[in-house]
Amino acid sequence: MGFWQKVGSLLLLGAALGQPGSASTVVQGTKPGARGRFVIDETGRHMTIPANVQRIVSVAPSLTEIVYALGAGDRLVGDTNLCDIPAEAKLKPHVGNPQNPSLEDIVALHPDVVLATTSINYAATADTLLKLGIAVYTTDPETVLGTLDSFAKIGDVIGSKAEGVAVESALRARLEALQGRLADHPPAHVLFLVWLTPPMSIGQNTFIADALRWAGAESILATDQRWPNPAFEEVLRLQPDYIVLTTDHEGSGKDATDLRSRPQWKDLVAVQLGRVVTLNDDIERPSPALVDGIEQLAHDLHPEIFIGCGSSGTGTAPCGR
Repeated sequence: MGFWQKVGSLLLLGAALGQPGSASTVVQGTKPGARGRFVIDETGRHMTIPANVQRIVSVAPSLTEIVYALGAGDRLVGDTNLCDIPAEAKLKPHVGNPQNPSLEDIVALHPDVVLATTSINYAATADTLLKLGIAVYTTDPETVLGTLDSFAKIGDVIGSKAEGVAVESALRARLEALQGRLADHPPAHVLFLVWLTPPMSIGQNTFIADALRWAGAESILATDQRWPNPAFEEVLRLQPDYIVLTTDHEGSGKDATDLRSRPQWKDLVAVQLGRVVTLNDDIERPSPALVDGIEQLAHDLHPEIFIGCGSSGTGTAPCGR
Protein backbone atom coordinates (compact mmCIF):
# COMPACT_ATOMS: atom_id res chain seq x y z
CA MET A 1 0.00 0.00 0.00
CA GLY A 2 1.41 3.42 -0.98
CA PHE A 3 2.11 6.50 1.10
CA TRP A 4 -0.71 8.74 -0.09
CA GLN A 5 -3.28 5.97 0.03
CA LYS A 6 -2.42 5.51 3.70
CA VAL A 7 -2.80 9.17 4.59
CA GLY A 8 -5.25 10.20 1.88
CA SER A 9 -8.31 9.94 4.08
CA LEU A 10 -6.72 12.36 6.53
CA LEU A 11 -6.01 14.80 3.70
CA LEU A 12 -9.60 14.61 2.51
CA LEU A 13 -10.76 15.46 6.02
CA GLY A 14 -8.59 18.54 5.88
CA ALA A 15 -5.85 17.32 8.18
CA ALA A 16 -2.73 19.46 8.00
CA LEU A 17 0.17 17.11 7.42
CA GLY A 18 2.79 19.78 8.05
CA GLN A 19 3.57 21.96 11.04
CA PRO A 20 5.36 25.30 10.67
CA GLY A 21 8.98 25.31 11.75
CA SER A 22 11.76 27.82 12.09
CA ALA A 23 14.79 28.04 9.88
CA SER A 24 16.68 24.79 9.61
CA THR A 25 19.40 24.29 12.19
CA VAL A 26 21.79 21.49 12.94
CA VAL A 27 23.82 20.14 15.81
CA GLN A 28 25.09 23.29 17.47
CA GLY A 29 27.78 21.91 19.75
CA THR A 30 28.89 19.24 22.12
CA LYS A 31 28.62 19.31 25.87
CA PRO A 32 31.25 17.18 27.57
CA GLY A 33 30.20 14.49 29.98
CA ALA A 34 27.73 11.66 30.09
CA ARG A 35 24.71 13.68 29.00
CA GLY A 36 25.85 13.79 25.40
CA ARG A 37 25.39 16.47 22.76
CA PHE A 38 23.25 19.59 22.73
CA VAL A 39 21.16 19.66 19.53
CA ILE A 40 18.71 22.05 17.88
CA ASP A 41 16.49 20.30 15.33
CA GLU A 42 15.03 21.71 12.12
CA THR A 43 11.98 23.13 13.92
CA GLY A 44 14.04 24.95 16.54
CA ARG A 45 13.49 22.52 19.42
CA HIS A 46 16.39 22.10 21.85
CA MET A 47 17.42 18.76 23.32
CA THR A 48 20.33 16.67 24.51
CA ILE A 49 21.11 13.45 22.62
CA PRO A 50 23.45 10.73 23.93
CA ALA A 51 26.89 10.84 22.38
CA ASN A 52 26.56 7.16 21.44
CA VAL A 53 23.10 6.56 19.96
CA GLN A 54 22.20 2.88 20.10
CA ARG A 55 18.39 2.87 20.18
CA ILE A 56 16.40 4.75 17.52
CA VAL A 57 12.63 4.98 17.06
CA SER A 58 11.20 6.37 13.81
CA VAL A 59 7.64 7.69 13.66
CA ALA A 60 7.57 8.28 9.87
CA PRO A 61 8.03 5.89 6.92
CA SER A 62 10.44 8.25 5.15
CA LEU A 63 12.68 8.47 8.22
CA THR A 64 12.73 4.70 8.56
CA GLU A 65 14.02 4.50 4.98
CA ILE A 66 16.70 7.06 5.84
CA VAL A 67 17.86 5.08 8.88
CA TYR A 68 18.34 1.98 6.72
CA ALA A 69 20.03 4.00 3.95
CA LEU A 70 22.55 5.18 6.54
CA GLY A 71 23.30 1.58 7.53
CA ALA A 72 21.72 1.97 10.96
CA GLY A 73 18.81 -0.43 10.60
CA ASP A 74 20.20 -2.66 13.34
CA ARG A 75 19.84 0.25 15.78
CA LEU A 76 16.20 0.91 14.85
CA VAL A 77 14.23 -0.54 17.77
CA GLY A 78 10.78 0.64 16.70
CA ASP A 79 8.80 2.27 13.90
CA THR A 80 5.20 2.78 12.77
CA ASN A 81 2.78 0.30 11.25
CA LEU A 82 3.07 2.23 7.95
CA CYS A 83 6.83 1.63 7.70
CA ASP A 84 7.28 -1.00 4.99
CA ILE A 85 10.47 0.02 3.14
CA PRO A 86 12.72 -1.89 3.31
CA ALA A 87 10.90 -5.13 4.08
CA GLU A 88 12.84 -5.54 7.34
CA ALA A 89 11.11 -2.44 8.69
CA LYS A 90 7.85 -4.36 8.87
CA LEU A 91 9.42 -6.73 11.39
CA LYS A 92 10.31 -4.02 13.90
CA PRO A 93 8.09 -3.37 16.95
CA HIS A 94 5.41 -0.88 15.88
CA VAL A 95 4.29 2.14 17.89
CA GLY A 96 1.09 2.90 15.96
CA ASN A 97 0.31 5.39 13.20
CA PRO A 98 2.51 8.43 12.47
CA GLN A 99 -0.29 10.85 13.35
CA ASN A 100 -1.08 9.33 16.74
CA PRO A 101 1.68 6.95 17.85
CA SER A 102 1.48 5.31 21.25
CA LEU A 103 3.61 7.38 23.58
CA GLU A 104 3.55 4.53 26.07
CA ASP A 105 4.99 2.12 23.50
CA ILE A 106 7.67 4.61 22.51
CA VAL A 107 8.74 5.16 26.12
CA ALA A 108 8.85 1.39 26.71
CA LEU A 109 11.41 1.03 23.90
CA HIS A 110 13.86 3.31 25.81
CA PRO A 111 15.02 5.21 22.70
CA ASP A 112 18.12 7.38 22.72
CA VAL A 113 16.40 9.47 20.06
CA VAL A 114 13.06 9.51 18.24
CA LEU A 115 13.04 10.71 14.63
CA ALA A 116 10.00 12.70 13.46
CA THR A 117 9.10 14.93 10.52
CA THR A 118 6.70 17.81 9.95
CA SER A 119 5.55 16.22 6.69
CA ILE A 120 3.42 13.64 8.48
CA ASN A 121 3.82 13.87 12.29
CA TYR A 122 2.01 16.28 14.59
CA ALA A 123 4.02 18.73 16.69
CA ALA A 124 2.23 17.58 19.85
CA THR A 125 3.93 14.17 19.62
CA ALA A 126 7.42 15.68 19.77
CA ASP A 127 6.43 18.23 22.40
CA THR A 128 5.03 15.58 24.72
CA LEU A 129 7.96 13.21 24.34
CA LEU A 130 10.42 16.01 25.01
CA LYS A 131 8.56 16.83 28.23
CA LEU A 132 8.96 13.16 29.18
CA GLY A 133 12.71 13.50 28.75
CA ILE A 134 12.97 11.71 25.39
CA ALA A 135 14.95 13.42 22.65
CA VAL A 136 12.97 13.93 19.43
CA TYR A 137 14.80 15.20 16.36
CA THR A 138 12.27 16.59 13.86
CA THR A 139 13.02 17.32 10.22
CA ASP A 140 11.19 19.96 8.20
CA PRO A 141 11.49 18.94 4.51
CA GLU A 142 10.16 21.96 2.62
CA THR A 143 12.40 21.57 -0.45
CA VAL A 144 14.29 18.83 -2.25
CA LEU A 145 17.72 20.19 -1.29
CA GLY A 146 16.49 20.71 2.26
CA THR A 147 15.49 17.06 2.32
CA LEU A 148 18.94 15.94 1.16
CA ASP A 149 20.49 18.19 3.79
CA SER A 150 18.35 16.43 6.40
CA PHE A 151 19.97 13.10 5.51
CA ALA A 152 23.37 14.46 6.52
CA LYS A 153 21.94 16.02 9.69
CA ILE A 154 20.23 12.79 10.73
CA GLY A 155 23.44 10.92 10.08
CA ASP A 156 25.25 13.32 12.41
CA VAL A 157 22.56 12.98 15.10
CA ILE A 158 22.55 9.17 15.15
CA GLY A 159 26.33 8.76 14.90
CA SER A 160 26.50 7.94 11.18
CA LYS A 161 27.91 11.26 9.99
CA ALA A 162 30.11 9.88 7.21
CA GLU A 163 27.26 7.79 5.82
CA GLY A 164 24.90 10.78 5.90
CA VAL A 165 27.33 12.97 4.03
CA ALA A 166 27.96 10.23 1.46
CA VAL A 167 24.23 9.70 0.80
CA GLU A 168 23.60 13.44 0.50
CA SER A 169 26.56 13.97 -1.85
CA ALA A 170 25.61 11.10 -4.14
CA LEU A 171 22.01 12.28 -4.47
CA ARG A 172 23.06 15.89 -5.07
CA ALA A 173 25.37 14.73 -7.86
CA ARG A 174 22.48 12.94 -9.54
CA LEU A 175 20.30 16.04 -9.35
CA GLU A 176 23.06 18.22 -10.78
CA ALA A 177 23.54 15.82 -13.69
CA LEU A 178 19.80 15.86 -14.35
CA GLN A 179 19.67 19.65 -14.30
CA GLY A 180 22.48 19.75 -16.84
CA ARG A 181 20.35 17.77 -19.28
CA LEU A 182 17.19 19.80 -18.62
CA ALA A 183 18.82 23.24 -18.65
CA ASP A 184 17.79 24.23 -22.19
CA HIS A 185 14.33 22.70 -22.15
CA PRO A 186 11.19 24.56 -21.04
CA PRO A 187 9.27 22.95 -18.18
CA ALA A 188 6.22 20.82 -18.89
CA HIS A 189 3.04 22.25 -17.38
CA VAL A 190 1.38 19.52 -15.35
CA LEU A 191 -1.56 18.86 -13.11
CA PHE A 192 -0.25 16.77 -10.23
CA LEU A 193 -3.06 14.95 -8.46
CA VAL A 194 -2.60 13.98 -4.84
CA TRP A 195 -6.13 12.59 -5.01
CA LEU A 196 -8.42 11.99 -7.97
CA THR A 197 -12.00 12.04 -6.59
CA PRO A 198 -12.52 14.79 -5.67
CA PRO A 199 -9.50 16.34 -7.40
CA MET A 200 -6.79 17.45 -4.97
CA SER A 201 -3.56 18.98 -6.20
CA ILE A 202 -0.58 20.88 -4.79
CA GLY A 203 0.35 24.49 -4.13
CA GLN A 204 3.45 26.23 -5.42
CA ASN A 205 5.20 26.21 -2.04
CA THR A 206 4.91 22.50 -1.29
CA PHE A 207 7.64 19.90 -1.20
CA ILE A 208 6.09 18.09 -4.18
CA ALA A 209 5.99 21.27 -6.29
CA ASP A 210 9.72 21.69 -5.72
CA ALA A 211 10.31 18.06 -6.74
CA LEU A 212 8.37 18.72 -9.95
CA ARG A 213 10.64 21.65 -10.78
CA TRP A 214 13.72 19.45 -10.42
CA ALA A 215 12.09 17.03 -12.87
CA GLY A 216 11.55 19.72 -15.49
CA ALA A 217 7.89 20.35 -14.66
CA GLU A 218 5.72 23.08 -13.23
CA SER A 219 2.28 22.87 -11.66
CA ILE A 220 -0.42 24.69 -13.60
CA LEU A 221 -2.01 25.90 -10.35
CA ALA A 222 -0.59 29.23 -9.18
CA THR A 223 -1.77 29.01 -5.59
CA ASP A 224 -0.16 29.18 -2.17
CA GLN A 225 -2.81 26.83 -0.74
CA ARG A 226 -0.99 23.63 0.15
CA TRP A 227 -3.63 21.14 -1.00
CA PRO A 228 -6.05 22.94 -3.35
CA ASN A 229 -9.22 21.37 -4.72
CA PRO A 230 -9.30 22.85 -8.23
CA ALA A 231 -12.60 23.28 -10.02
CA PHE A 232 -12.61 21.18 -13.14
CA GLU A 233 -13.60 24.21 -15.21
CA GLU A 234 -10.30 25.82 -14.17
CA VAL A 235 -8.32 22.70 -15.10
CA LEU A 236 -10.07 22.61 -18.47
CA ARG A 237 -9.21 26.26 -19.07
CA LEU A 238 -5.54 25.77 -18.15
CA GLN A 239 -5.16 22.57 -20.25
CA PRO A 240 -2.08 20.95 -18.67
CA ASP A 241 0.52 19.30 -20.91
CA TYR A 242 0.44 16.21 -18.68
CA ILE A 243 -1.58 14.72 -15.86
CA VAL A 244 0.68 13.21 -13.18
CA LEU A 245 -0.62 10.67 -10.66
CA THR A 246 0.90 8.03 -8.44
CA THR A 247 -0.02 4.35 -8.50
CA ASP A 248 -1.81 4.39 -5.15
CA HIS A 249 -4.47 7.01 -5.93
CA GLU A 250 -7.79 5.61 -4.69
CA GLY A 251 -6.15 2.23 -4.23
CA SER A 252 -5.12 1.52 -7.81
CA GLY A 253 -3.17 2.90 -10.75
CA LYS A 254 -4.90 5.30 -13.13
CA ASP A 255 -3.90 5.90 -16.73
CA ALA A 256 -5.15 7.65 -19.86
CA THR A 257 -7.56 4.83 -20.70
CA ASP A 258 -9.16 5.09 -17.27
CA LEU A 259 -9.46 8.89 -17.44
CA ARG A 260 -10.96 8.77 -20.96
CA SER A 261 -13.85 6.80 -19.49
CA ARG A 262 -14.61 9.49 -16.92
CA PRO A 263 -16.93 12.43 -17.63
CA GLN A 264 -15.10 15.76 -18.06
CA TRP A 265 -11.61 14.24 -17.87
CA LYS A 266 -11.94 12.97 -21.43
CA ASP A 267 -12.24 16.62 -22.56
CA LEU A 268 -8.66 17.37 -21.54
CA VAL A 269 -6.21 17.38 -24.46
CA ALA A 270 -3.58 15.67 -22.27
CA VAL A 271 -5.95 12.77 -21.68
CA GLN A 272 -6.89 12.54 -25.35
CA LEU A 273 -3.20 12.39 -26.31
CA GLY A 274 -2.42 9.81 -23.65
CA ARG A 275 -0.22 12.20 -21.67
CA VAL A 276 -1.02 10.70 -18.30
CA VAL A 277 2.05 9.81 -16.25
CA THR A 278 1.66 7.26 -13.47
CA LEU A 279 4.50 7.06 -10.95
CA ASN A 280 5.13 5.19 -7.76
CA ASP A 281 5.09 7.43 -4.70
CA ASP A 282 8.87 8.05 -4.49
CA ILE A 283 8.46 11.64 -5.65
CA GLU A 284 6.06 12.35 -2.77
CA ARG A 285 8.24 11.01 0.03
CA PRO A 286 11.16 12.90 1.59
CA SER A 287 13.32 9.78 1.55
CA PRO A 288 16.47 8.68 -0.35
CA ALA A 289 14.26 7.25 -3.13
CA LEU A 290 13.06 10.79 -3.89
CA VAL A 291 15.72 11.30 -6.56
CA ASP A 292 14.62 8.05 -8.25
CA GLY A 293 11.14 9.53 -8.52
CA ILE A 294 12.43 12.84 -9.90
CA GLU A 295 14.54 11.03 -12.51
CA GLN A 296 11.61 8.85 -13.51
CA LEU A 297 9.30 11.83 -14.00
CA ALA A 298 11.94 13.70 -16.00
CA HIS A 299 12.23 10.68 -18.32
CA ASP A 300 8.46 10.51 -18.77
CA LEU A 301 8.04 14.22 -19.46
CA HIS A 302 11.18 14.79 -21.56
CA PRO A 303 11.96 11.47 -23.28
CA GLU A 304 13.69 13.19 -26.18
CA ILE A 305 16.68 14.23 -24.06
CA PHE A 306 17.24 10.75 -22.64
CA ILE A 307 17.54 8.79 -25.89
CA GLY A 308 20.16 6.09 -25.43
CA CYS A 309 20.19 6.39 -21.65
CA GLY A 310 19.55 3.69 -19.07
CA SER A 311 16.26 3.23 -17.27
CA SER A 312 15.31 5.54 -14.44
CA GLY A 313 13.55 5.00 -11.16
CA THR A 314 15.86 2.15 -10.21
CA GLY A 315 18.79 3.99 -8.70
CA THR A 316 20.79 3.19 -11.86
CA ALA A 317 22.33 6.21 -13.56
CA PRO A 318 19.89 7.28 -16.31
CA CYS A 319 22.44 9.57 -18.02
CA GLY A 320 25.18 12.03 -17.32
CA ARG A 321 26.52 10.85 -14.00
